[in-house]
Amino acid sequence: MDRPCDRGDIARATYYVTSRDDARAVLDVRGAVLAGIRPAATMLIAGLIEPEMKVEIEVTALRDQG
Repeated sequence: MDRPCDRGDIARATYYVTSRDDARAVLDVRGAVLAGIRPAATMLIAGLIEPEMKVEIEVTALRDQG
C-alpha cells in the first residue's frame, strides 16, 4: 500500500509574497515548520489574486516508489 507524503518528502518549495517586508516572517515560519528539511527554495515578490492574500506556498514532494 502506498504511504502518503510527509514533510520529509518535500524536495522543492516556492514562496510567493506580496511584500518584501513579509519575507522574514515567512522564512521564520518555514524554519519552524520544516526544521531539518532543506528543500530547494525560491521566494518571489508577486501580486496575488485577492488583496487579503499575503503568502502563497507551492511544494513538490518526491518519495521512493519502492
